Amino acid sequence: MLILEHPEWMADGACVGQDPDVFFPPPGLNQYANAAKKICARCPVAQTCLQYALDHEEAHGIWGGMSARQRNVILRNRRLLNNQ
Repeated sequence: MLILEHPEWMADGACVGQDPDVFFPPPGLNQYANAAKKICARCPVAQTCLQYALDHEEAHGIWGGMSARQRNVILRNRRLLNNQ
């Protein structure tokens, strides 16, 4: 049996009740990513969401208003700083 547990903060997200496809668009569909980012911009837990995605190295989707590519830049920069 597969049981998915979500952190409590997720229940407060502006994304609750939204179409998940908006937050996990196929590559190249920027209009979906932009729509997700607009929802994240008004989200009370966007920073927590972003930190969660960074901590778990989420490889897909819009989390905390940032795409996987944007999050990868943050992670890469953190690694560079930690290696100095």
